[in-house]
Amino acid sequence: QGNLVQSGGGLVQSGGSLTLLCTASGRTFRWHTLGWFRQVPGKEREFVAAISATSATGRETLYRDSVKGRFTVSRDDSGDTLYLRMNDLKPEDTANYYCAAKHTYGPPSAYSLDYGYWGQGTQVTVSS
Repeated sequence: QGNLVQSGGGLVQSGGSLTLLCTASGRTFRWHTLGWFRQVPGKEREFVAAISATSATGRETLYRDSVKGRFTVSRDDSGDTLYLRMNDLKPEDTANYYCAAKHTYGPPSAYSLDYGYWGQGTQVTVSS
């Protein structure tokens, strides 16, 4: 089946930076689009960013509007390690962050139902 293992996260002051990592375990997800979601207790999980697998035209990325210009999603050459570099963090970025893999290949998607594999989650707390 395979799964995704997350690391990174923690507590940071407003304006600070953090990097989240997500690594495939037990199988490869190199041909899958990978994404990041976040969730605050009592609210629905929301899309953050996603990146497609490598194709002849490169990799396609997608971001939610509120993180554009501050967050960068990337993956390593093997395609099995996913990163989320978060700069200029704001208190409203505080959430539990999850990485995810789409069921198959395809363009990045902001819909959680398109993703069939999920990491365990990691907390990001931004203090004001």
